[in-house]
Amino acid sequence: MTRSLQILLTDIVDYAGLFPPAALSMDRAAETYARARTSGEEWMLGRFVCPAARLDELSQSAAAMMPGTHATSGYRERVVGLEPWAISAIVDAPDVESLEKELDRIDRFNARHSSEDAGLARVDMAEIRVLDVQRIDEFMDRLPEDLFPFFEFPVTTDCRGFVAALSGSGAGAKIRTGGVVGNAFPTPEEVAAFIEACAAADVPFKATAGLHHPVRGIHPLTYEPGCASCTMHGFLNVFVAAVLVRTIRHDQDLVRRVIEDSDPANFRFSEEVLGWREFLVSVTDVARARESFALSFGSCSFDDPVGDLLKLGLL
Repeated sequence: MTRSLQILLTDIVDYAGLFPPAALSMDRAAETYARARTSGEEWMLGRFVCPAARLDELSQSAAAMMPGTHATSGYRERVVGLEPWAISAIVDAPDVESLEKELDRIDRFNARHSSEDAGLARVDMAEIRVLDVQRIDEFMDRLPEDLFPFFEFPVTTDCRGFVAALSGSGAGAKIRTGGVVGNAFPTPEEVAAFIEACAAADVPFKATAGLHHPVRGIHPLTYEPGCASCTMHGFLNVFVAAVLVRTIRHDQDLVRRVIEDSDPANFRFSEEVLGWREFLVSVTDVARARESFALSFGSCSFDDPVGDLLKLGLL
């Protein structure tokens, strides 16, 4: 594996096994995440994604697998020396009152898992869906400074107003890049417009859903035998495009062209540079873009992205 690809993919996958199409039980999702944290590909793994309303359930299922815990001696040798679990909470808050209740759940979870006896974990990110720009300001006034929020909003219409509201706020934007039905996938033009708007406003972003595969292509929508297929975006497409637009120039057409590309051979990775076709950036620029701009993507599978990268000979 080349240095540029490793930098691009470090901590990139937020594990969302609780959500479709995997839709695992809490026990299975927690076990899968714990196993991935001790695998050879652990460096690609980011946060565990959990609805705030299910944080108590996460505590019950996962405490014995979290670092520091003495609850189950059988796990002890696997968790000693590891960092606390980092959690991104899905906050269901149609209004301010609902937000306060969700924040209370997060506070209780963080207090409980600040102790080694309960297993070390912390919710340090929140993902909040909004349909109204005004909600962003209302919610930001109530969010604690130690909780980094991503706001998800529609991208089927001009999203620049939402992105502008996040500029300078200390918050990020979130784009839904797929789902379990074909019409859940935004068009390449919509994804490109979102990324370009975030770059122009200096707003970091994350993506979620539909990014199981490295490069754009046709794939089954679920894991059910005989299910429908559709064209899905690739996570290399999205994140290479983001690095290029952040580093080279603001160019929505360039982003769209990268997003649309289904040929893995056009994505270039070496020890010193990363690129797409003739457009190349240094590994230093890749690191900067990943750290402050293109932050992560949520996936209900960790095995799918890893397996596909192996098939392409990239890992």
